Amino acid sequence: MAEFCSSSSSSITISNNKSNITHIASDHLFSILLLLPIESVLSFTMVCKRFKLVACSETLWESICRRDWGNSYVDALLSSSPPEHQLSWKKLYQLVTQMGSVNCIRLSCFDDTSAFPRPRASHSINFVSDCLVLYGGGCEGGRHLDDTWVAYIGNEFKTILWQKTNSGVPSGRFGQTCAVVGETLVLFGGINDHGLRQNDTWVGHVLRDEMLQITISWMLLEVGSAAPPPRGAHAGCCVDGKKMLIHGGIGLDGLRLNDTWILDLSNGIYSAAWHEVVTRLSPPARSGHTLTCIGGTRMVLFGGRGIGYEVLNDVWLFDIAEEYPEWVPLIYDSADVPVGIPPPRVGHSATLVLGGRLLIYGGEDSSRHRKNDFWMLDINGIPTAKACTNSQELRVLSKKVWKRLKLEGHKPGSRSFHQACVDKSGCNIYVFGGMVDGQVLPAEAFGLRFDGELYLIELLLQPWKYEIETVDVSLSLDG
Repeated sequence: MAEFCSSSSSSITISNNKSNITHIASDHLFSILLLLPIESVLSFTMVCKRFKLVACSETLWESICRRDWGNSYVDALLSSSPPEHQLSWKKLYQLVTQMGSVNCIRLSCFDDTSAFPRPRASHSINFVSDCLVLYGGGCEGGRHLDDTWVAYIGNEFKTILWQKTNSGVPSGRFGQTCAVVGETLVLFGGINDHGLRQNDTWVGHVLRDEMLQITISWMLLEVGSAAPPPRGAHAGCCVDGKKMLIHGGIGLDGLRLNDTWILDLSNGIYSAAWHEVVTRLSPPARSGHTLTCIGGTRMVLFGGRGIGYEVLNDVWLFDIAEEYPEWVPLIYDSADVPVGIPPPRVGHSATLVLGGRLLIYGGEDSSRHRKNDFWMLDINGIPTAKACTNSQELRVLSKKVWKRLKLEGHKPGSRSFHQACVDKSGCNIYVFGGMVDGQVLPAEAFGLRFDGELYLIELLLQPWKYEIETVDVSLSLDG
């Protein structure tokens, strides 16, 4: 495999005149390199020694990281890593690009006397205002929960102090969606233990004092007469930083849905309004799938359970920036089902992490066999929705966009209908709860076992923290 930054110093022989590229000022070269893809930047280092110095500089690679990952991720990385342990930006970019493992840590409670949430599944968990916020879900006996728990997340912690807030609202439910829009929690829908589907919308705010006492303020949102039909087990996410989008779920009479709705919070919560997005093509009706914003106005839908109880592993792209948004199915470059993609699943989690990767974890198949595998989808290999609409060929995905990751550390076990969220750095993923038994038939609800553990899944980007073998992860110039 070629070295990440080649030591070759071969030069280009060009006639000696003012147009010679080697005469370009370093700051101009810097600006040019920031417009190029990584493969071109790497090739640039082989032109001559001067170009290599520019193309391998820390300043350039920090700018490339900010360009490709976003300022918020980079700033969070800087604040969370001790200066003496910070990797070079080029090395960090290299590790993210070649990432092949994650590390799991079981987070313990603060002490034996501390209160902690009871085991559950189909709940919601979010990272907001430097806190984990856990709400609702279903528990043993098919009962819903109406409790809200919060835990402050600091740097370099291995214990958690959960605090239960007595807000009293919203009403108990499971299968709801809850997204973070700015610093606001937005919760929609769900199912109570009488089987009643909900279509109410709530907003929540985290309030924290200097003593780390935390409360949650929930408020029912008045959205007018236009609202999505009642449902649960749907998928939702924040998109464009000021909107919430939902898709599908289980509606009245147990029917699975395939509609798409957007809640626009651009003018504040008191002017929020839902509207349906009608498209020519939509993902087939389903529940238990995931919908994840992959940056800006784009999102990816994956998996779920269809109307025939079949379990899916299809990938759909949606971009609300288009004048007439359309769902775009992404297919693979093989007529047969590729080996190198995740098997079909429902009740999994899908989290956007550092480097533009979508981390898929767990879920269950059509026989209710639960999974404990981690898969990563490289969204940099996904074309834009507009490009897919204009060209059928661009809808074809290479199998290389998927990678199954190895698991280091604690083995959390197989689970489905757990929930996961990620912190500001994009490196730390928190997983809570879920159903953790083996094969259970639909009629044997009493055999379900719920989990109440909290796990930290870390991207393996800080080698000094783990006793693992050091390997050469250098990028090849051909990608």
